[in-house]
Amino acid sequence: MTSPGRNSRSDVLAPFAVRSFRFQFPADLLTSWAGEMEILILGWYILTETGSVLLLTVYGSLQYGGTLIAPMFGLAGDRMGHRNVLSAMRVVYAALACVMTTLAALHALNPLAVMLIASVVGLIRPSDLAMRNALVAETMPGDRLMAAMGLARTTTDSARVGGSLIGAGLFAALGMAPAYVVITVFYAVGFALTLGVGAPRPSGVMARLSFWSDMREGLSYVWDTPASLAAMWLAFLVNMTAFPLTLGLLPYVAKEIYHVGQTGLGSLVASFAFGALTGSVAIGFAGRAIRPARMMIIYTCIWYSMLLVFVHVPGIVGGRVSLVLAGFAQSLCMTPMAVMLLHSAGAKFRGRVMGVRMLAIYGLPLGLLAAGGLIERFGFAATATAYCLTGLTLTLMIALRWRAALWPLDAPANAR
Repeated sequence: MTSPGRNSRSDVLAPFAVRSFRFQFPADLLTSWAGEMEILILGWYILTETGSVLLLTVYGSLQYGGTLIAPMFGLAGDRMGHRNVLSAMRVVYAALACVMTTLAALHALNPLAVMLIASVVGLIRPSDLAMRNALVAETMPGDRLMAAMGLARTTTDSARVGGSLIGAGLFAALGMAPAYVVITVFYAVGFALTLGVGAPRPSGVMARLSFWSDMREGLSYVWDTPASLAAMWLAFLVNMTAFPLTLGLLPYVAKEIYHVGQTGLGSLVASFAFGALTGSVAIGFAGRAIRPARMMIIYTCIWYSMLLVFVHVPGIVGGRVSLVLAGFAQSLCMTPMAVMLLHSAGAKFRGRVMGVRMLAIYGLPLGLLAAGGLIERFGFAATATAYCLTGLTLTLMIALRWRAALWPLDAPANAR
């Protein structure tokens, strides 16, 4: 008889039995590492060159400028194939990284150039995660989807651990140009591996439908499905009030609150990411035992609670510990949310629903831009506390408003 422990190990590794996943996992891993290195290096560059937290938040906001067109990427994936769209996106990443490498090597880099390139990348990057998730769902049997999504999430989480530390170390030790050579190579190899992912051919039926009709159909589906609508509102909320504290604002916290350099910043980013990575691995082991909607609500509340601790705990050591716990809760919120949406959408709406889900990321630049001005006027602690309390209150309101769709064990949103 197989032991429970062995069954758990078998479940978490089962997605690697699918050939496409064996290509997609390292492709997503390298792309995520390159992206995290890039964001950290350029965020620190903007802050040190300009000395402005407002410009730092503007740079962070530019990373998400494409959220408004994310449904178009989702529809393009449904029509042309999610692998094809994802491959094209990754060619652009590699090309722009080559441009950055050249500018840095020629000592021609300046904050304006960084902002312009970030604007272009920001049109594409918000849709990357949606395409990844849709491609996993497209190639993975349903009984392995939760484990596969947990493993897929580790590509992003591990990047925030390793990418942040390596990126900060390379930048501090070697300078901008050598660091960007590594980033460019990671993007290029990630693109090459993406080409090896096997996916079903897109249906020809969609090509005969109106673009705007397809878009309206996808939006109507989300609006008319209570659990999906609740998840979209929750995703917008956490992007506006939770993610800014652990993404765009960490360089400010490192420099102005803890008075540390690039390495200290890397350790803060890595702490949150390590917790998220641990949560993603836990999801991979738990697999089908998870009730997605319940877990999404419960761990959103825990996430905000841990961020409140982070804001008020004294010293960088306490900050790192609270960030680990916040990252753990974040994974146990966001991954079940994605699985719930993918299960509900089915093959017909998968790309469009994940594209609409990416619209919620628009809350992040809004939250970052507002935080920049509020911090300059009221300080970091007051602003961050207000964000956390607002997020916690609205999470509970969402849970009550859509309780019938999210909480009962027999609700479709809690199907294992």
